[in-house]
Amino acid sequence: MDNRTLNIGLIGVGRIGKVHAEHLAYRIPRARLAAVSDVNLEAAAALGAKLGVGRVEADHRALLADPALDAVVICSPTDLHAPMIEESAAAGKHIFCEKPVARTLGEIDRSLDAVARAGVKLQIGFNRRFDANFARVRRAISSGEIGEPHLLHIVSRDPGPPPIEYVRVSGGMFLDMTIHDFDMARFLIGEEVEEVFAAGAVRVDPAIGAAGDLDTALVTLKFAGGALGVIDNSRRAVYGYDQRVEVLGSAGGAAVANNHPNTAVISDAASVHRDLPLNFFMDRYLDSFLTEMAAFVDAVLDGAPIPVTGEDGRAAVALGIAARRSHDENRPVRLDEIKA
Repeated sequence: MDNRTLNIGLIGVGRIGKVHAEHLAYRIPRARLAAVSDVNLEAAAALGAKLGVGRVEADHRALLADPALDAVVICSPTDLHAPMIEESAAAGKHIFCEKPVARTLGEIDRSLDAVARAGVKLQIGFNRRFDANFARVRRAISSGEIGEPHLLHIVSRDPGPPPIEYVRVSGGMFLDMTIHDFDMARFLIGEEVEEVFAAGAVRVDPAIGAAGDLDTALVTLKFAGGALGVIDNSRRAVYGYDQRVEVLGSAGGAAVANNHPNTAVISDAASVHRDLPLNFFMDRYLDSFLTEMAAFVDAVLDGAPIPVTGEDGRAAVALGIAARRSHDENRPVRLDEIKA
């Protein structure tokens, strides 16, 4: 490992953009946040002033034209991800892009082709792979510690639904929420999913159904090696952010419980209880966002493999498309049916 610094431009200063910006500015020694851009120039300027970033632009193309920038971090709205990847690749920039790459496989394939032609690196923002708890389960599977995996159960429930304005443009529950769980399923088992069956309902907010989406779902997965999985999703768990995983293998099991703000258990004559789980994804996964960005910086500077590739991003979207088709047609859908 050398002592070079990666000069990075950030595109998009929304909630996740601010998180990545602070990590790049303060917490990753080998990175330098050199420029920030957003169509909302006032918001970009405010973030730049806060972090001591001197260059602020309204147009991301100004960053791409700067030869002093080695890489970009794309945190723009989903429909801009694929074209910005193509533009960034053409400019010779290494790319970190938030998920999903796009809502269609055709768009994703064009962006991945652009990356391959340019010979730059692309990492997709599936931060949960970098959570220490889930990474330990992955090691238990990949090392054979729990034998051959038989069953996987992922519980992923939000404390409350997003604004209806977001639901209308998000691409649907399977592409904006379950997509993390699809990636986690592939990551943990280490195999491709061959078949999906999804059942969904509107149990939380009728407005979500009116927008054409779901807020409650169960998805079953059949993996290439024979393991079975189930993903359990809800837009509202009143007790907090519910994030759990269990894997049963031929020689044992591995499980991850929820993270809590403390480990205290209170016992009295009436009950034994503890505080509710963490209530916000940024609290639950903050460390993983830092770890994934540091991994991107190291991969670029050290010439190491990217830990979450564009193909990983494509596979998760294909699973989301298959799940929606399965729900709409009320049948199992094989992944080889999903062509575009």
